[in-house]
Amino acid sequence: MALRFEILGRFNRARAAQLTLPHFVCQTPLFMPVGTQGTIKGLATNQLEEIGCQIILGNTYHLALRPTSELIDELGGLHQFMNWPRALLTDSGGFQMVSLLHLADITEKGVTFQSPVDGKPMLLTPEESIQIQNRIGADIIMALDDVVKTTITGPRIEEAMYRTLRWIDRCIAAHQRPHEQNLFGIVQGGLDPVLRDICVRGLVDRNLPGYAIGGLAGGESKDSFWRVVAQCTAALPEDKPRYVMGVGYPLDIVVCSALGADMYDCVYPTRTARFGTALVPEGVLKLKHNAMADDARPIDPTCACMVCRTYSRAYIHCLVTKDAMGSQLLSYHNLYYMMKLSRDLHTSIIEGRFPEFVCNFLRIMVYFFTSFTQIGPFSVYILYLLIGGIFPILCHCFEDTISPSILLLWEKKVPVELKLSSVVALFPKGDVPEWVCNAMEVAGIDISSCCSPFSSSQD
Repeated sequence: MALRFEILGRFNRARAAQLTLPHFVCQTPLFMPVGTQGTIKGLATNQLEEIGCQIILGNTYHLALRPTSELIDELGGLHQFMNWPRALLTDSGGFQMVSLLHLADITEKGVTFQSPVDGKPMLLTPEESIQIQNRIGADIIMALDDVVKTTITGPRIEEAMYRTLRWIDRCIAAHQRPHEQNLFGIVQGGLDPVLRDICVRGLVDRNLPGYAIGGLAGGESKDSFWRVVAQCTAALPEDKPRYVMGVGYPLDIVVCSALGADMYDCVYPTRTARFGTALVPEGVLKLKHNAMADDARPIDPTCACMVCRTYSRAYIHCLVTKDAMGSQLLSYHNLYYMMKLSRDLHTSIIEGRFPEFVCNFLRIMVYFFTSFTQIGPFSVYILYLLIGGIFPILCHCFEDTISPSILLLWEKKVPVELKLSSVVALFPKGDVPEWVCNAMEVAGIDISSCCSPFSSSQD
């Protein structure tokens, strides 16, 4: 085993820990950006260090195709190849069973892919996956699992779970660098609590360095999502890291951390940046919106990142519609946001104020886009007309009692989304989805003082 996991603080199920890996000492909870082929698109490794990235995720399947694991090994491993001094995690290639299903044929032996590069067949067995990852040299490597979408039902879920357990033994036997690389097993079983429990117990019996919860974030309801996470984290060992795969929405990370998870990864922060969207405490800010064209404010006035200290929304708006530099700046900002969220989670647990952090996060977080899809654009337009007409009148009548910052915010030319979001954020009791309230109740986090549920929506 090539890691040490030390829990530094707790609040009920939530925990803050120090994860010592061969290349870096990490603080959890932590978010890992995805660098599929050894790079975060548009960002240099020194920028990732500035932002505070602790672990970068690489993709075994794609790295094996190009530039090949043999070349990476010959050039000193992925750390040296990409000039990254901190920790790395490589996935097994199992996720491609879902994302490239039209190119894959799954049998007990392994997965045969049709290469998207040259069309040739590529057999990925548990043994080959581990051999490739041994050559790549990441601090954490993942066992090859049989992955199916959580929306699939029937015998295929059970088949995949039992195959995952059979494959973990083949992965353990093939692992040639256990004192330098940490092999994590992946809990499968779909949305079936019985199958998940069988898989957890089977993996724990193997006494692995760490465990991942797989097969989520694939279209299941949020209510199903958090219940699987809660079940698995409750059953996994206390002294081992727990990694929820494919999770990158800030709200999901806060909820999963409350339930006892430690690690997360997702393409969301960088992918949404390439579409011109920034992560902000209230939710998201769409920089392609025409109202951004003359907005001189930073993306987030409360953010200390290089982008928010240097550039205006108007400048980035100009770039995201025409120049790759825009997506690079937004990727930098979005990853900074995720790293700060990770640090804030860790610190709040250590300092014993995790419930206050969660309540503040939920107060600020605005569910405008969920509300928009629920009530429809026409209703939003009517609401905007009412707000646009009534709110300024109220401000004028009660100008002595309304904060000047609120008046200034309303006077500025901002998009409809932000005006509506600002109105919701002004009130102390925000609209929190029922699934979040239920999850926090199980986690032992009292959020009744800061918010109340508005519906049973699972979105």
